[in-house]
Amino acid sequence: QVQLVESGGGLVQPGGSLRLSCAASGFTFGSSDINWVRQAPGKGAEWISRISGGGTSTYYADSVKGRFTISRDYAKNTVYLQMNSLKPEDAALYYCRTLVTGRIIRGRGTQVTVSS
Repeated sequence: QVQLVESGGGLVQPGGSLRLSCAASGFTFGSSDINWVRQAPGKGAEWISRISGGGTSTYYADSVKGRFTISRDYAKNTVYLQMNSLKPEDAALYYCRTLVTGRIIRGRGTQVTVSS
């Protein structure tokens, strides 16, 4: 079964850090770019980062550049999103997304709350 499962969200104070995980299964992990996307209540989905299948290329939205880092572990079939210097506007449901044989696959997401 092709699936992505996110974890690592939670409540953090402004300026704090979290590391999100996206565990992949059911497809060739090393052949697939993986994206992180977030959606805040009442807002549309916002793409924030992508890592290439080979892990050599990474991309970030301007809103998170310099604060977030995407990486992947091939032994664990997992993609990570290290989030530092979190701001209240980073609060959202974060989910990972990929394309497998032309079909968009996404996880259910993990909630991030940034509040003092």
